[in-house]
Amino acid sequence: MPALNKVKKKVKNLKISGISPPEKVCDDPNCPWHGTLRVRGVIFEGIIEKFRAHRTAIVRYDYIYYAKKYKRYEKRSRKVHAHVPPCINVKDGDVVVVGETRPISKTVKFVVLGVKREASS
Repeated sequence: MPALNKVKKKVKNLKISGISPPEKVCDDPNCPWHGTLRVRGVIFEGIIEKFRAHRTAIVRYDYIYYAKKYKRYEKRSRKVHAHVPPCINVKDGDVVVVGETRPISKTVKFVVLGVKREASS
């Protein structure tokens, strides 16, 4: 009986500074590290508001907008749906790095690349 050789899956290099590949290995085709999903476009940091749906999180990111009429800056925020691969462990309140991808579903067009800072309990 032949021995089962455990082949370690190759991790792609995303060439994004400050983000290291996850320790866990997954077989999700929509994983940017272990699957075929490509990251292109916008990359930003956000806070996970909800992580209740299957592999989908709601991420809020804040930005500053210049109001020309009042000649002032104002804080604004936007919520986006992001796919969370099984190799990345996240929970509500974590600060994560999110990247834009092709549409995965009707509302999901972003993917979580890694955890920047854990939520303080």
